[in-house]
Formats: sequence, C-alpha cells, structure tokens
Amino acid sequence: MRLVILGPNGSGKGTQAKMLKRELGVPHISTGELFRAAMRDGTPVGLRAAAMVAAGELVPDDLVLRILGERLAESDAAGGYILDGYPRTGAQAAALDELLADADRAVDSVIELAVPDAVIIERCEIRFAAQHRSDDDPAVVRERLALYRSHIPAITGHYADRGIMTTIDGIGDATAVLHRILAALPADPGFAAPHG
Repeated sequence: MRLVILGPNGSGKGTQAKMLKRELGVPHISTGELFRAAMRDGTPVGLRAAAMVAAGELVPDDLVLRILGERLAESDAAGGYILDGYPRTGAQAAALDELLADADRAVDSVIELAVPDAVIIERCEIRFAAQHRSDDDPAVVRERLALYRSHIPAITGHYADRGIMTTIDGIGDATAVLHRILAALPADPGFAAPHG
C-alpha cells in the first residue's frame, strides 16, 4: 500500500500515519520528521530549512524532493509507504508523481483529514505549550493554515482526477478516525480491516 495522508499541522495526520503503519505494515515517512532530524543534526539541508520552518514558510520543493527521494529509496519503502506532510502544493504533487514513476512506486490512495481551523489551532496551542516546537507556535500555525487552505484544492483536484482521493472526517477518537480511513482504502484482503 502506497498511501499519502494530507492535512494541516495539527490535523492528526501524524497520529493516524503511525497507527496505519502498524495496520498496513509499511513505513511512515514524515517529511516534517525528516527535516526535524536534519535540523537537529545540523546537516546542510537542515540548516537551510530551519529558518524557513521557524518563520512558517514552506521549504523549497527541491529540498523536500531531495530528502524525500533519498528516504523512499531505502529498502523498507520498497513494499509501500505512508507519506505524511507531502505534497503541499499542486507542483509538488506533480513532482512526486514523476519521482515515483521513475521507481514504479505510484501512489495507490490519498486521504485528507478534514478538521476545522479552530480545532487545529487549539490542538497546536496545547502541543506548543508541552513541546515548544516552533512550527506549533499559534502565529506560525495560522500562517501555515492559510498556506494550506490556498494550496489544498490543487492537490485534492490532482488526485481526484486520478480517482484516488478521499476526504475523511478527522474529528473524534483516533481509533474511530483510523477505522474511517481503513474503510476508505482500496479493497485488498491484506489491509481492508484493522487488526484486533
């Protein structure tokens, strides 16, 4: 299963991706985590991205595609993946298609978690107070929400045209949201229902 999970910062996509990893048996690949690790390690890509993330700006496409391509080339992603945090623009969706076509690993399904902005802001405020992540700062979250809302129609339209786009209600208990996602995935005995 090659799955893309969409949603703004605070929508619960990271939580769902981790749960889906257990259900589907494929790696959860978060572009945010890849960049946080690069920033923490002080790599050239990480240093370049750090200032942009702190300011609520989108990391340039060439950097994102570079770090993502390296991760998808690792052996554990050969049988599938759950991609979290990418694409964030229509251009990125097209670039991802090209990257994956070269490796014969095209996306099977795209899920967007629908969560109202007010709920996202509240979730991020709680997380910012606990973890002090710069991208959870309320002012940064509002900027990123505006960017997300401006770019998401091109992304969902891109995948809807391919017949692989589904929007899921992202409000409620995490397990209930997981069941909604699993029910929306393409029918396959290997992953059509949650374990346990």
